[in-house]
Amino acid sequence: MVEAEDKAQLKSLNTGSPVLVAVDFSKDSKAALAWAGEYAGQVGAKLMVLHVVHDPGEAPGSYKKSDQDLLRPMEDVANKMLTDFLEEVKAENPQLAALSNAERVLVTGIPETRILEFARSSGARGIVIGSRGRTGLPHLLLGSKSERVAQLSPVPVTIVKAANHDD
Repeated sequence: MVEAEDKAQLKSLNTGSPVLVAVDFSKDSKAALAWAGEYAGQVGAKLMVLHVVHDPGEAPGSYKKSDQDLLRPMEDVANKMLTDFLEEVKAENPQLAALSNAERVLVTGIPETRILEFARSSGARGIVIGSRGRTGLPHLLLGSKSERVAQLSPVPVTIVKAANHDD
């Protein structure tokens, strides 16, 4: 975490620039959102919570939270999931004031591309993103969105992993 003596220096950097946290509703995203909420509070920055509805056009994806979501547009389901996700993290971390004032953003596209585009257009001071931390064959097959974002980002990227995984 950020030490007390560094707070003043950090506040002076990128004054007014938001902290962008990209979420996909996973445990790692939950940890990333909590970390970003704490960091934004420490440096006095606005928090922006971004979810990218993965829709590559030629092979649209889908979201299904419940049977009632079968016929709803993907963006509507994702928007509801983003709202619920943010409320859940706020309830688990009531001490993080930045979560209460967070701006929710929903965009459509390829996650890595849209995260980087949004970071540039919003003037973000940094990107916070969760990572599952896969290695070996799963990493080769699925890749790593967080790793790709970190490689291409024009601003610092913090990758956060959840403390443990049940699976």
